[in-house]
Amino acid sequence: MTNGRDRLRELLDAVLDEENTTLGAMASDAFASPYHFARQVTKGAGEAPVAMRRRILLERAAWQLSNEAGVTEVAWTAGYDSVEGFSRAFSRAFGHPPSATPARPKMRWLPAVNGIHFHPPMALWVEGEPRGRPDMDPTSLLVHHDLDDIRELLKLAAGLDEQRYRHRRAGGVVLEWDGPEDSIATVLDHLIRTKEVWLASIEGADQPRRQLDDLPTLVRRLDEIAPRWLDAVHEIDRRGGWGDTLIDALCEPPESFVLGSVLAHVLTYSAHRRVLARQWLRDELPGATVDYGDPIMWLQQRGRP
Repeated sequence: MTNGRDRLRELLDAVLDEENTTLGAMASDAFASPYHFARQVTKGAGEAPVAMRRRILLERAAWQLSNEAGVTEVAWTAGYDSVEGFSRAFSRAFGHPPSATPARPKMRWLPAVNGIHFHPPMALWVEGEPRGRPDMDPTSLLVHHDLDDIRELLKLAAGLDEQRYRHRRAGGVVLEWDGPEDSIATVLDHLIRTKEVWLASIEGADQPRRQLDDLPTLVRRLDEIAPRWLDAVHEIDRRGGWGDTLIDALCEPPESFVLGSVLAHVLTYSAHRRVLARQWLRDELPGATVDYGDPIMWLQQRGRP
């Protein structure tokens, strides 16, 4: 890690910098010798830096040609000294000369052991595993982030005294049937209680009794509901049950809900409540660092790409 950035990403930045047309220039930009630079890139990305740059620039060239750029201009920006040399390299890679590139085709990627490809206008795209990564499914990410973020809000709220924790604010209503949510305490309580209530409906259990909303109790309640909530979501997903209908006899009169819409409902209003809690925590903790609850930053902080 250098300056808080991933070292491999810094190496790739050096490979793809427009000015770094040689291995020596790439290495210098990354503050490494050519030998160690080539070794680090090859070890980290599975492809030698010069070969990677040449391949990605050819992928960019195919995109530029499909958008009606001239062959001479594309050859020059791809780092070739002559149109003839560029045409030979392009033909070997794609199986046809640059002049035969169809207009606006589907993105053309060349085979790559590392899944790293050009993405317009000059960015990178990294392919996932062939069968996908279940932990990168958006539903899974949102469910796990929601629970982790609630825990983060509880930690922040520990910096409040009782008066600020329960300070009432005007207009604090998220959903009418849930009642007022006019303090940090009530919002945090509803973040957890929503899952307790819906999980009871999914499991066919009795309506859960209301519990205290002091911070130690909220932490205990979250510890209890989080693994059960994750297990329920995982089981529904495993059996492909998001289209199943739940007839909730706890409602008066009983109502039916599609399970997929239940999860969407919980995540939607949980996100709203978390934003609301953050806004109020900033007001009450002016000297504290209160982040934005961004799933992108959460994932990066967990060490995931």
